[in-house]
Amino acid sequence: MKIAAILPAALLPAALLISACGARGPLEPPPGEPLPVAPALAGRPLTSEELLTPPPVARPERVDELLTRSEEREDDRFELPPQ
Repeated sequence: MKIAAILPAALLPAALLISACGARGPLEPPPGEPLPVAPALAGRPLTSEELLTPPPVARPERVDELLTRSEEREDDRFELPPQ
């Protein structure tokens, strides 16, 4: 038998086992351990969901419309034809 024929058959069970090991429930700190210290200006400790939500600065909204109107481009002296 060729190895190329055996390899996909061996990888399929391994891929299924790896994909089945993900956590399904909400994240909680280990037993006896508190959540991380709250930020200095926070009025209360943050929940695990709040800690996992990135701030708006981390994921800015995408702007699809880069140009508000059509404009002629100036000549670019560094734009050279392909060689």
